Amino acid sequence: MKMKQCLVAAAACLCAGAWAQGQINIICSVQAEWCNMIGTVYARTTGTKVNVSMKGSGEALAQLIAEKENPKTDVWFGGTGDPHLQAAEQGLSLEYKSPSLSQLYPWAQQQAQQAGFKTVGIYSGPLGFGYNPELLAKKKLAVPKSWADLLKPDYKGDIQVANPGSSGTAYTMVATLVQLMGEDKAFEYLKGLHRNVSQYTRSGTGPIKAVARGETAVSISFVHDGPGEKMNGFPVETITPIEGTGAEIGSMSIIKGARNLEAAKKFYEWALTPAAQEMAAAAKQFQLPSNKSAKNDPRIPDFKKIKFINYDYAKYGASAERRRLIAKWEKDVNSLPR
Repeated sequence: MKMKQCLVAAAACLCAGAWAQGQINIICSVQAEWCNMIGTVYARTTGTKVNVSMKGSGEALAQLIAEKENPKTDVWFGGTGDPHLQAAEQGLSLEYKSPSLSQLYPWAQQQAQQAGFKTVGIYSGPLGFGYNPELLAKKKLAVPKSWADLLKPDYKGDIQVANPGSSGTAYTMVATLVQLMGEDKAFEYLKGLHRNVSQYTRSGTGPIKAVARGETAVSISFVHDGPGEKMNGFPVETITPIEGTGAEIGSMSIIKGARNLEAAKKFYEWALTPAAQEMAAAAKQFQLPSNKSAKNDPRIPDFKKIKFINYDYAKYGASAERRRLIAKWEKDVNSLPR
């Protein structure tokens, strides 16, 4: 879908009488192209001045905590759901029960309910591996098909993953492994993985971009980040591990104390419409949209073909648990030599 078509679709889905005005300040935690597209389209179709600041979900949460007494943000759009649940728990986001909730998949509604309606699911995407088939062939390495495969000495120095302190993607990995293996075994696994990791990046998308550009052979990433790189002509494929994996529920929250509250609510409603959610694929992003009526691009991962764990979003989205697991990872894993 070209930008012009996006504009037409976006304009069509605005509710009658909801023509916006004024301005809105958004922290956007999805990829830059998608952030730019929603900002541009929403501004053009509503006349609202849109100020977009791009930050990973960990950094976004830190900013909202820092701004708590004097919020400068109206809406936080996208990024892994755990930090959104933490924002809700810490009183940083506003309870808002959208009239559109019934149009969303159960997992998106559950995200809202668990947060006391202070956030909502806007997309979901599975965790897995990205790999560069050309680089694997050159190095005579097999495609990794399981979590266990990543511990093989063959992959030493050929794996990238983000740092869970700054990246929601990497925290999802830690929480997934703890639920899959039990905490003790998961941390033994992470110590073994550490020996093979060449770099812990700041952003969750960094590793798969490195894979696409031939800077590393394998990444631990959300698999929906692969097709966009492939569309740009890079050799990258994705796979999900056979033992099972977790998924993010990308979320959206209105910030408590938002200076532009009415504009924030209008944007929130717009972002839950099928036409707005279909923009993700137009921006080469292939998460599963939360609105059941949104048309799914064929490049979106087929959830029916993936083995998922029963991810406990409430437990692992709690601030204390996130802090504890990240501190344990820093102490027991990141401090080790490689």
